[in-house]
Amino acid sequence: MATIFTKIINGEIPSYKVAEDKNFFAFLDISPVAKGHTLVIPKKEVDYLFDLEDELYAGLQLFAKKVAVGLKKTIPCEKVGVLVLGLEVPHAHIHLAPMQNEADILNFSKKLKFSPEEFEYIRRQIAQNIEL
Repeated sequence: MATIFTKIINGEIPSYKVAEDKNFFAFLDISPVAKGHTLVIPKKEVDYLFDLEDELYAGLQLFAKKVAVGLKKTIPCEKVGVLVLGLEVPHAHIHLAPMQNEADILNFSKKLKFSPEEFEYIRRQIAQNIEL
């Protein structure tokens, strides 16, 4: 059975896509810890990040870097934090979240709320700053 992320990649579930290439997909987290919180995933469905083949793993990291650069250009922040969690969805993914300090990204119990229009505005702003 396909994961929710595979369904997002396939367009079966809507998302706020910020970037995509033939192997990777990046979209806004709908329960963000920060404005611009983005998930970066391989299109290949693999549960555990460190089970990815070396080439795919390296490609995912490079793709995430491009997305992070676009995020930093778009959302005023000190840095873009990187977290690998992922027990809830069995599909390897990286969280990228703009942050002013470590507490901004470490408190996953504090979620922000945005309207669909706000998500779309954020998505467009980030997408135009990503160079693939």
